[in-house]
Amino acid sequence: MELPIGVVIAIAVCTAIVGAVISSFVTLSVKKKSDAKTIGTAEDRKREIIDEALKIAETKKREALLEAKEENLKTKNELDKETKERRSELQRYERRVLSKEEAIDKKADTIAKKEEALNKKEEELDRVKEEVAKLNEQRIQELERISGLTSEQAKDFLLKTVEDEVKLDTAKMIKELENRAKEEAGKKAKECVVTAIQKCAADHVSETTISVVQLPNDEMKGRIIGREGRNIRTLETMTGVDLIIDDTPEAVILSGFDPIRREVARIALEKLIVDGRIHPARIEEMVEKAQKEVEIMMKEEGEAATLEVGVHGIHPELVRLLGKMKFRTSYGQNALKHSIEVAHLTGLLAAEVGVDVKMAKRAGLLHDIGKSLDHDIEGSHIQIGVDLCRKYKESAVVINAVESHHGDVEPESLIACLVQAADTISAARPGARRETLETYTNRLKQLEEITNNYKGVDKSFAIQAGREVRIMVVPEQINDADMVLMARDISKQIEAELSYPGQIKVNVIRESRVIDYAK
Repeated sequence: MELPIGVVIAIAVCTAIVGAVISSFVTLSVKKKSDAKTIGTAEDRKREIIDEALKIAETKKREALLEAKEENLKTKNELDKETKERRSELQRYERRVLSKEEAIDKKADTIAKKEEALNKKEEELDRVKEEVAKLNEQRIQELERISGLTSEQAKDFLLKTVEDEVKLDTAKMIKELENRAKEEAGKKAKECVVTAIQKCAADHVSETTISVVQLPNDEMKGRIIGREGRNIRTLETMTGVDLIIDDTPEAVILSGFDPIRREVARIALEKLIVDGRIHPARIEEMVEKAQKEVEIMMKEEGEAATLEVGVHGIHPELVRLLGKMKFRTSYGQNALKHSIEVAHLTGLLAAEVGVDVKMAKRAGLLHDIGKSLDHDIEGSHIQIGVDLCRKYKESAVVINAVESHHGDVEPESLIACLVQAADTISAARPGARRETLETYTNRLKQLEEITNNYKGVDKSFAIQAGREVRIMVVPEQINDADMVLMARDISKQIEAELSYPGQIKVNVIRESRVIDYAK
């Protein structure tokens, strides 16, 4: 145990005194030898000093012991007090724990009782369910015995009967309501027509969505129309383009938002005019030939684009898709011209910063390749372009440039950053793009997408500048009553999903053909 500081001091003082005494004693002893006269006096003095020192040491020792006892007593009292406080606190904790244990025991008992009651209820419920299932099975067996049909057969028969009756009644009701509305709303219909005429597509849209075919004479217009309009109907049905034959001398206007369809119709009509034999079978033949010519034209345009840019080794299918972009516009800007422009700009920028110019031009030329198929495949043109480049083994630099040129992902190379900059420069130059045309063509494409999603639709065409959608249905799948319901459903979906001026005519056509040959 460590001694109190008072005891330590007393011991130190005593030690010092004893040391002094011994030292004095030694000194006196030496003097005794040298001076015999003073021996008696020195010894007396020595004894006095020793006695006095011993008294002082004893006094200091007692004082130190008293101080140590007082310190020990004080420490002991503090320890006792702290121990009592700790013991009281532990007792409080014990009481709280005991009370909580009692509460938990009570809750556990309550829960056990509730679980027991629930188990009984579940057993009772299971028993009732079994009884209900048995009764239901007996009822079904009795009904099957009485009707002579199984439950599945009866269900199918009932559903088929109800479906046919509801479909027919619905079609009749819709037809009656439409006839009544037409009879009672003549004035309203005229107002709608006037509004549609006032809000039709502007001139700059017509210039971009029409083609003009010159005729040798006005008599050719009658031959193009054909008996009871069968020739013009066949040509419009095969191409999806609206033929406008008006008072314009020696000219026929082809109107359609899809440039490829319009080009096919133009080539087919020019071939028919040169050939002179205009009838439905010949029209179908010429349309097929025109489609093949357009395919060849797309391939040649793609090759010309690669030669102009100076990029070689591109897969033939990508070259064909590049040529297809000649018939694709983005906000009024030709997609192929835009890609060529981006390729040149990327090459110039690459030469300035000292990276691979050929690779930069390749990435710039292919950055929008997805736009050649974005109307035929689900997904954005960026994702479609990335999939095409991966399919035809383009490099990782080109794929990343295609994927990042709109900032959807981070560019991983300097070339990708240059393609992004060149694309912005090409699109942002004055006069490069027009918002109105893109909005207009997107609306027409959405019209066709809505109608093509319906079961039984063979093909559909948005014509009359988007004021009419013509839907060809499969006659074996759609009957006359279904046509009425389909037209109504399509009209409601168009009203819900599209914004458009005026009104849109939904024209559902069901046509059956029987072909045989006399041998």
